[in-house]
Amino acid sequence: MKKIYHISVAFVALLTTMTTFGFQEVESPKDFKQYKGKIVEKNTNKELVFATIALEGTNISTISNTEGEFLLKVPLTIKGGVVSFSFLGHTTKKIPLEQLNKKNNKIELEVSITQLEEVNINAPKDAEALVREVFNKRGENYLNDPTLMTAFYRETIKKRRRNVSLSEAVVNIYKSSYASSKRDAVKLYKARKSTDYSKLDTVALKLQGGPFNTLYVDIMKYPEFIFAGGLIDEYDFSFNSSTMVNDRLVYIIDFKQLESILDPLYQGKLYIDVENRTLTSAVYKLNITNRELASRLFVRKKPSNVSVWPTEVAYRVDYRNQGDKWYYGYSNVLMEFKVDWKKKLFNSIYSMTAEMAVTDWKRNLNEESLKAKEKIKKTIILSDEAVGFSDPDFWGEYNIIEPEKSIESAIKKIQRQLKRSSRNNGAAR
Repeated sequence: MKKIYHISVAFVALLTTMTTFGFQEVESPKDFKQYKGKIVEKNTNKELVFATIALEGTNISTISNTEGEFLLKVPLTIKGGVVSFSFLGHTTKKIPLEQLNKKNNKIELEVSITQLEEVNINAPKDAEALVREVFNKRGENYLNDPTLMTAFYRETIKKRRRNVSLSEAVVNIYKSSYASSKRDAVKLYKARKSTDYSKLDTVALKLQGGPFNTLYVDIMKYPEFIFAGGLIDEYDFSFNSSTMVNDRLVYIIDFKQLESILDPLYQGKLYIDVENRTLTSAVYKLNITNRELASRLFVRKKPSNVSVWPTEVAYRVDYRNQGDKWYYGYSNVLMEFKVDWKKKLFNSIYSMTAEMAVTDWKRNLNEESLKAKEKIKKTIILSDEAVGFSDPDFWGEYNIIEPEKSIESAIKKIQRQLKRSSRNNGAAR
């Protein structure tokens, strides 16, 4: 079996019936302004998912959620500036910060028309050669200084359509240069969680690896998980149409494993900047041709009387640019599992989503590093490490990905439970 990137999960028998929520944080005075809104496609009004919102001239940014909603927090020390809204295949819109409302902003992006005549000029003829060139030049085109990144991470687990587990964290990433083979280190700054075991029947799905699952989707930093060495020879690459990213022309390269390759590899699309030959985005998924083999790849632990196998494993990574350099900005992982109990008529379907967005960063010119005890392990289970949910101002000035309506409802329900518990405890005294 070739070395390919995979995530470990555990289906474990339940020992408890409900998680307790008890952590409270003292609210600090607000030293930031926040701007909320929704990004849609002009004319169709379709929500634009995972659009990038960035304050130009700074490294502050965030991402729209699966309903197109966004929340951007800007420190009071920044008096003005321009906010850019960008999405794959659409024209970037720039709006002065002072023209944004505190909430209910509706940002409409127009579909960009690709200028095919520009793309065809000096266009490469060999798609595979272009992909090789992109990876060979990663030390030149991506950040070649170590950086300190602040990122927001969220993982959710659903049983069919119901949220049953939610973990969120702000993490500090000590990212090494793209020209270096040194692995990135991660520190858990603050985190919270919720798990409603009453909706999980008799097993709980736990994700092993936490933020590292999304960090390793940065294939420009970690090409060994998908294209390095001889693996690139086991794929077929072809040119698709072209599009626009941040008002720049981009090639779309389709890739899939050769028919002669039996091991499960990947298929998807690579978005490569025409002018400077950099990867701006990648969207791909695992070919699940053998469910038993796929189960061995992903499932670390399960009860003996249950069969578990993945039905879908998909990845996405987006890069942003600062000047003439590019860097990791956002990634997500989606996994869907089918759980089949022996002697039970119906099976269960669980889905797991993990996503991480870099919200701020700076060059680590002094090459600060983490002590061993500060580093989180690559095998971390965040839902075991995090504390319970707290008040709505838990995240303070940190930019987060705005929660979807279903997650928001779950959070509000937990907060009501906390308030009732607090009142009951007060009355008992």
